[in-house]
Amino acid sequence: MTELPQPPNQPPTPSGYGHLPGPPQQGYGFAPQGENPYAQQPGCPPQPPTVPQHQVGPGGTGSGGPGPGKAPGRKLILVVAASVAAVLVLGGVGYVAFSGGDKDPEPVAQEPADAKPSGSPSVDKGDGNGDGGGAPTDLNAGRKQGEDKVLWLKTVKVDGPGAGLASKGQWVVGDTVAKSVGKTVTGYAVADGKEKWTVNFPAEICGMTDRTTDDGKTVVMYRNGETDTSDCNQIRMIDLKAGKEGWSKEVTKESAFDIFLDPDLALTGDTVTVNRLTRATAFRVSTGDKLFASPAEGCVPGRYAAGGGKLIAVATCYDADGTVEIQDADPVTGKKTWTNRLPKGWKVNRVYSVDPIVLDLGNETTKEHSIVVLGPDGQKRTTLTAEGNFSPECSVSYDDDLQGCATAVADAGTLYLPTKADLGKANEIVAFDLATGKAKWRVPAGEARTIVPLKAANGQLIAYRRAETDQGGEVLSIPAAGGTPTALLRHPSGVSAQIESTFYSPKVDYVDGRFLISTTRLTAQDKDEKLLMVFGK
Repeated sequence: MTELPQPPNQPPTPSGYGHLPGPPQQGYGFAPQGENPYAQQPGCPPQPPTVPQHQVGPGGTGSGGPGPGKAPGRKLILVVAASVAAVLVLGGVGYVAFSGGDKDPEPVAQEPADAKPSGSPSVDKGDGNGDGGGAPTDLNAGRKQGEDKVLWLKTVKVDGPGAGLASKGQWVVGDTVAKSVGKTVTGYAVADGKEKWTVNFPAEICGMTDRTTDDGKTVVMYRNGETDTSDCNQIRMIDLKAGKEGWSKEVTKESAFDIFLDPDLALTGDTVTVNRLTRATAFRVSTGDKLFASPAEGCVPGRYAAGGGKLIAVATCYDADGTVEIQDADPVTGKKTWTNRLPKGWKVNRVYSVDPIVLDLGNETTKEHSIVVLGPDGQKRTTLTAEGNFSPECSVSYDDDLQGCATAVADAGTLYLPTKADLGKANEIVAFDLATGKAKWRVPAGEARTIVPLKAANGQLIAYRRAETDQGGEVLSIPAAGGTPTALLRHPSGVSAQIESTFYSPKVDYVDGRFLISTTRLTAQDKDEKLLMVFGK
């Protein structure tokens, strides 16, 4: 094993803290030779598929793969602004707090300033059994014995900008599922898809969190205008149960170089933080009152991760090496009780879990990566070790959404990660023991299928076996100790499988016996497109 480079006057890093054993981390879910595993790939961006008039043919796997790149105008602005901020804020010390590559939230394109939607989308308000705005007449046609049902399919017809419209948000609260499209958030009845309410925004929604408060409130961000230089600095609370908007305000700059390009939100309890590149601000969800902000000196948090009533901060330290420090934070005051300074050159790529703390770390200079578990005191507990090429399917954003990894799931003692799905081969879910760092068990998808974790609860891992064009998906329950999966839902084959398998970079969830899948991007070319599909008994 090789030791990590150390900050001056620091003791050697304990063995196993900073790297995985064996050769450089090719094969641990990270690209070799410094390639950014979260960056957009060159070439023509794919477009999300639409809903044809009669039958959806093959054309996608339903996986959360990379989406379209940025529109050229805004991309140039992002790159220039990022370069200026890195030099000015960090004092030219040579430390860069972000990776290269074109980055967008939930890999989607930025809309050009002069391309505006023609209004709120027109939505089929039927029960899912009609024509659905171009969908097949019978969504359960071809359903086999033992398979469950499509409850409804919602389609939209939107005339929008050439780059399309973002549709990232999906929240399930009680008997309502809410979905964002462009400048709107609309609530539908989970049982039958009937539209219940719509909240309109003055400009495009540009930031959100998947989390809600216990009483069904969430917070979204929207732009302060409709030009390519508009900031994503407006914040609004939505009561998803009542279908009403709450308070709205502008998030003010905390420093001269505080940049609002692609901020992300972290919510726990009644606190939400607005995370930027170099600063963060916390608000009370119920009232909109400002709780705290990043300090002006020392190791300054720019991003927080939230969960289980807790916050942890990732801070940049104003030292000669631009080191990174992990801190805990009181959700009301922001005060810290422990810190953990990473060795020189290391940074936090992602936070897989806050309670327990599971971090994905990387060193751009040495091309090393590591997944580390911290104890309640913030000190290293263990480092994960395993063979495999893992795919946590993380979103791509300018400010690196710390918790934007759709298929990394943790409970009190285990981290669940899927191996990469290769064409024509079955992948696996691997369960890692957080106490030892070793793999406990593996469950194969079977039959050249793809399986991904969804959530962990009540001693079970809930997983999704993705649909193929000729076979519906499945919702599975796997005991936390390992064992044979049990099917909770078997989605129908036939025409619905062809629709399910072609959702673009989908958002998925399983709540109260129903499986929900929705797109995160619309072409917005004034033609029928699938938005949200729900399965059940």
